[in-house]
Amino acid sequence: MDFELQTDYIELIKLLKIVGIADTGGMAKQIVGNEEVYYNGVIDTRKRLKLRKGDQIKVHEVEINLI
Repeated sequence: MDFELQTDYIELIKLLKIVGIADTGGMAKQIVGNEEVYYNGVIDTRKRLKLRKGDQIKVHEVEINLI
């Protein structure tokens, strides 16, 4: 899925909530902490990771492209 970024960046846990992968911030933090998030093809555990246009996130077979 494509996510159109309206600002310079978005934090990873906020993105997970907005697109519906996580229902709460706590759930988003748990997903990231459990090494379930791939950032540009590599597992990343930074909860406040700043995502920018061109980045790709993959969680549970869902791919998110930031445009």
